[in-house]
Amino acid sequence: MLIANAPLRWHPRLAAMATSAQPLLAADGGANHLARIGLRPTVVVGDLDSVSPNTRAWLGEECMVDRPDQDRTDLDKALEYGFEELGITNLTVLAALGGRTDHDLGNLGLLARLAMGDRLTYEAADQTVLAVAGEASLAANPGETWSFWTFDPTVRVTVEGVRWPLDNVSIDAGNRPSISNETVGNHVEINATGGSVIVMRRFRDPSGR
Repeated sequence: MLIANAPLRWHPRLAAMATSAQPLLAADGGANHLARIGLRPTVVVGDLDSVSPNTRAWLGEECMVDRPDQDRTDLDKALEYGFEELGITNLTVLAALGGRTDHDLGNLGLLARLAMGDRLTYEAADQTVLAVAGEASLAANPGETWSFWTFDPTVRVTVEGVRWPLDNVSIDAGNRPSISNETVGNHVEINATGGSVIVMRRFRDPSGR
């Protein structure tokens, strides 16, 4: 699990996920979120300008991984560290969204670029966001709200298992994204050609059911 630095309310479901996670990573100021509930990350990755002095002193310098590159976000650096240097195959990210609009767009763009399906998800108390390139079959519950969009109008998207299916159409964010679609079964079938599609699943209740 990886904790980023957008605003984070520690819903019980998210706190339970973080408590049981190994390894537990933080992207710069995400370490402050963990300190609030007494959790120590394995490493803190980034340019380290958002970690509070109190958090840094509590954690110690041995877990600080300084990545000063200003051309990349701290989340980007932390994901690279987790996947490439630690060899992690799946990461759930908390506090990637819900903060500044420019940060949210950057983090969604990063998700779309990596397009790792359910191997990389952004989690909140009431939703999961991921990106799919090619084909994917995702578990669902009937009656959930799902949304789909791309950042590239040349990407063609097919979606089945929803009330308003999509058949090889362009759904870029600036044109006609599929917002507030509704699942009709236990799986959503997706095929994105020419790039990736962002998928947002909104849970019917904050427990993730």
